[in-house]
Amino acid sequence: MAETLSRETRAGKVEGSFDAKFKPVVDAFIENCETRGEVGANVAITLEGKTVVDIWGGKKAPEGEAWDRDTVSIVFSCTKGATALCAHMLADRGKLDLDAKVGQYWPEYAKNGKEETTVSMMLDHSAGQPHLRTPLKDGGYYDYDYMVKLLEDEEPFWKPGIRNGYHGVTFAWTVGELVHRAAGKRLGRFFADEVAKPLGLDFTIGTPEATEPRIAPMIFAEPDPAAANSKFTQALLTDPASPAHLFLLNSGNANFNSREAHASEMGSANGITNGRGLAGMYQPLANGGGKLVGADTLARMSRVAMGTHEDATLLIPTRFALGFMKSMDNRKLKDEPNSSCIMSDAAFGHVGMGGSLGFADPSCAMSFGYNMNRMGSGILLNSRGQALVDATYTALGYRSNASGVWAM
Repeated sequence: MAETLSRETRAGKVEGSFDAKFKPVVDAFIENCETRGEVGANVAITLEGKTVVDIWGGKKAPEGEAWDRDTVSIVFSCTKGATALCAHMLADRGKLDLDAKVGQYWPEYAKNGKEETTVSMMLDHSAGQPHLRTPLKDGGYYDYDYMVKLLEDEEPFWKPGIRNGYHGVTFAWTVGELVHRAAGKRLGRFFADEVAKPLGLDFTIGTPEATEPRIAPMIFAEPDPAAANSKFTQALLTDPASPAHLFLLNSGNANFNSREAHASEMGSANGITNGRGLAGMYQPLANGGGKLVGADTLARMSRVAMGTHEDATLLIPTRFALGFMKSMDNRKLKDEPNSSCIMSDAAFGHVGMGGSLGFADPSCAMSFGYNMNRMGSGILLNSRGQALVDATYTALGYRSNASGVWAM
């Protein structure tokens, strides 16, 4: 990369390196630190397999030590991209048939109305298990076997396959247990052995205690008055039986800044990495699949598998590939701020709660990763993450996102 960066901002010192072509991304990152309330963050981009942006800065906490090159944070649902990748790798190796019934691999699951659930339904959020009605015990999310057993016994919210609703937390065990059954090892170990170590990624699902000093605690978002009348907020507040309410409030008092949360294995929500790790994971997928998956599997991974005008959990229009988010444009919806994630039509990846993001764009051989510690409000990207994505596509010569996707 041609240029290095060292600059003081309102958030703190920003450092790193970048190709001059991607100066708009640097400018957007600095603007996040100066005017958009960033506390600490890292953004990384690869192009044709080479790193072209890797900048970081700010602080680990508002009055804390500097966010340095090796700082990591929990990236919430960006973890789903890692989990989905593991499932597709197993499919590519012939160990997991995405069109088979779940009961073929996990017989204990195939009961109480879930007998016809397929593996692909688990990945595209149509399996009917967006959350659990059973009140969770304290620390339930940290107990893998407990959560698996609850999902085995639960009745689905709808007949599997007829609609989708974001499986915000349960994805950890619906897909994670399929990986376990097909691979013969748990998800966190499979990801470490088959993805993180071969690619040299600082990315863990079930994080060792030795990493703890490098983890920036999450700063949770303030309520957004602009979202007070959103369908999701209203369901959360008024309908205790709704997936929206259960998703956020039936959590067993989980504390995602705790050592217990970091150490557990939640393949939907507790991956710990940084922008560099996210961009590094998607880099092979932006360039033909590398040693992870073949061309046919990669094509299936990137294709829209499920789209709806109203997701049963999030209550906004959503578009999903098998385990990944596609570009979603909800900018014109009333009372639904920060409910979009606008990429190119070819891109696929995953947003994390609060605004982190990782994705691959095979159409331009680009991968992108962004993590931060100050969470934004809303369901998808906020202005900080979207500004970085927009600057990336602008630097690559894309013309406009007015259509709902970035287009040449």
